[in-house]
Amino acid sequence: MDSQEFRQAGKRMVDYVADYWDELRTGQRRPLPPVKPGYLNELMPEAPTKPDGWDRIFQDLEPMIMNGNTNWHHPHFFAYFPTACSYPAIAADILSGGISAVGFTWKSCPSMTELEMSTLDWLVDLLGLPQHFKNAAEGPGCGIIQSTASDATLIAIFAARATAVEKIKVFPSFFERVASSKVGETIKTLLSKVRQNTVEEETNECAALPYYHDPTVFEKFVAYCSDQAHSSVEKGAMLAGIRLRKLTSSLDEQLGNYALTKETLEKAIKEDRAKGLIPFMLIATVGTTSTCGVDHLEEIGPVCNKEGIWLHVDAAYAGSFLICPEFHYLAKGMEFVDSYNFNAHKCLMMNFDCSPMWFKNGAHIVKYFNVDPLYLKHEHQATASDYRHFQVALGRRFRSLKIWFVLRSLGVARLQEYLRGLDKLAGVFAELIQKDEDFELFVPKHLGLVCFRMKDKNNEENEKLCNALNDDGRIHLVPSKVHGSYFLRLSICSQFTKEEDIHFAHKVIKEIKEKEIDSL
Repeated sequence: MDSQEFRQAGKRMVDYVADYWDELRTGQRRPLPPVKPGYLNELMPEAPTKPDGWDRIFQDLEPMIMNGNTNWHHPHFFAYFPTACSYPAIAADILSGGISAVGFTWKSCPSMTELEMSTLDWLVDLLGLPQHFKNAAEGPGCGIIQSTASDATLIAIFAARATAVEKIKVFPSFFERVASSKVGETIKTLLSKVRQNTVEEETNECAALPYYHDPTVFEKFVAYCSDQAHSSVEKGAMLAGIRLRKLTSSLDEQLGNYALTKETLEKAIKEDRAKGLIPFMLIATVGTTSTCGVDHLEEIGPVCNKEGIWLHVDAAYAGSFLICPEFHYLAKGMEFVDSYNFNAHKCLMMNFDCSPMWFKNGAHIVKYFNVDPLYLKHEHQATASDYRHFQVALGRRFRSLKIWFVLRSLGVARLQEYLRGLDKLAGVFAELIQKDEDFELFVPKHLGLVCFRMKDKNNEENEKLCNALNDDGRIHLVPSKVHGSYFLRLSICSQFTKEEDIHFAHKVIKEIKEKEIDSL
């Protein structure tokens, strides 16, 4: 394919995507595809030994790709949480792919680094985050775009773990201020092992243990999260090789939803230190996946700061809503936070992947993550930022183009309108559920999520209803379970969803209930 052929094929692909979006409401597509695992095996041709024509490739798009595509932007898709998109964001990805740069250092693509630093500073202001998170602010704060919230959580765990390792190795007296005598004994034992390993390394040709990631030191570490935290927190702790204690959430008075209380956190810290463990981190959630609950940072943040525990906040879904002043209650206590992350690709009309993350002290992260081979050195590294120090991977894409294109093309007012629309439509469905004698809200509606279940029905019956709805295929939603109670979640996901679609969803739910549950 030469440049002229690329122009023609590219225009054809843009038209195809635009037609797909235009037809999501009026066409024959449903939220879920009518396929079973392995459907593509029978359709796949042999690996081509010579080029296929672009016309033939286009002919295969519908039967092979689109027929098996889950249509996340269908107006009747109500599962999980939104995945955002817009034409400016798609254009940004076209440019990112066309440039095809890999911005692991400032010099490897200066505009990639500089635009990312500037656009994340934009977001600090638009979201009302603390000014010390800004790349341009005096001090060590900084921001970076990660791929996903899962990646951000893993990075935060590594950073918190390294911080605690450094405290033990360099400032062991720090723990004397906050630790019981049992923890003091643990610290002495760990330091003894460190000294022993150091002696052994001097006579061993193997590589030395990494100073800030020394497994000898963090074998007694324990991190905390609510039992409502995302599964990626558990995976991150597993990969980082540290204990994770899930603390039982309680119904809070502010939102009537599930949250971690400071009393539960304080009790866990005391219990674990009595066992000789070293609490080093709390992963709090603002907008939990199951119910969109909020761990109130203004309550648990001071506890973390007092006890020398790193506080990371996963605001993957709810974080976008901070762009609207009426949702700023979500950011109360942000001054206590060490690292913060949200997914712009959920609700800010920027397509996957774009997950901004901020550190209160980025200088520490560079120190903890630094691997500096000669081939990555450059003459500006003393004054420029190299984002490879803030992530697991070396390479990275030009994700900040999406922020730049979307904010400039759509403007803040359009994004606020979209977010308020999600919240309003969820309110419409919540009102239908409250007026329906067959159903009840599991927790109050929050942002764009409604959690509900059938009245006077057990978990098995509610699960049967959920399965029947998805088998029917006219709408798609997913369930969850909190403290043993099974319920259904309806999340407003598509920018094409209107109030008529909410009434349609309620009608389908009632119809399937009568058919599958009441008829028994």
